[in-house]
Amino acid sequence: MTRTEEFEQQRPLLFSIAYRLLGSVSEAEDAVQEAWLRYAATPTRPASVKSFLAAVVTRIAIDVLRSARVRREEYVGPWFPEPLLTDPYQDPARSAELADSLSMAALLLLERLSPLERAVFVLRDVFAFDFPEIASAVGRSESACRQLAVRARRHMDDGRPRFAADRREREELAGRFFAACRDGDVDGLRELLAADVQMLSDGGGKSPQWGSGVFGVDRVTRVLAASFPQLARIGAAVEPHDVNGQPGAIFRDRDGSVINTLALDILDGRIQTIRSVLNPDKLGHMGPVADAWTVVREVNEARRPGA
Repeated sequence: MTRTEEFEQQRPLLFSIAYRLLGSVSEAEDAVQEAWLRYAATPTRPASVKSFLAAVVTRIAIDVLRSARVRREEYVGPWFPEPLLTDPYQDPARSAELADSLSMAALLLLERLSPLERAVFVLRDVFAFDFPEIASAVGRSESACRQLAVRARRHMDDGRPRFAADRREREELAGRFFAACRDGDVDGLRELLAADVQMLSDGGGKSPQWGSGVFGVDRVTRVLAASFPQLARIGAAVEPHDVNGQPGAIFRDRDGSVINTLALDILDGRIQTIRSVLNPDKLGHMGPVADAWTVVREVNEARRPGA
């Protein structure tokens, strides 16, 4: 097997590690590409290509994370990960861990950890690497990595989201939710939303968003029941699609360009949180991006009498 073939075999895993560490599709892809360049320049082949490449991409991601923290502290409004529609890495033996760690809620929880804690947690709890491999990846002793893992796990367990276990149940509820939104069905929405539901958006100061958020079943219901039919009037389409492993949707304008994504957190048969990513910088990997301000203007024009 050539080096290129060896690398391509590990690419899905490397991207999945980098994405969970960075919360960015573009930065994860850059980290994977840099890992390839370093692997291609290595004079000798490692005993374990998987361990070597995982360590390389982890070190690259840690360096990026340390510089990204300053940018995220200066970010305008809520910061959400770039939406990921499909995880390229699949492992039936760890499907639950992989799906749980991919959700927006879990990635936001990972943001609270230090870069080293985050790396150790992802490598150990999500991808089941051994501590000697993890120690090599992060440049710490095995005992230090065990302590980092304990601290990270404690932080994650304190705030870890608990989603409905039955995927079919989530998908069925999401289907009812989008149907009620499309029809402007206030009563139908009330049945599906938690009393303390919150609707949050990430526009990064580059797109319209819901201020600091919309909170409570009454306000969220009113916004949803009004906005979806208005979008339909200007030719926008809502495509139900998993977003970060959870039920969600992609919004497109009449030309098919991406307006935003929506991801739903579902717990105990109710929608707890609705997260929308509108920042155009975070949508480009999904295709052409619409101008959300133009969409808002078209909606406002459609509201005028006689329109």
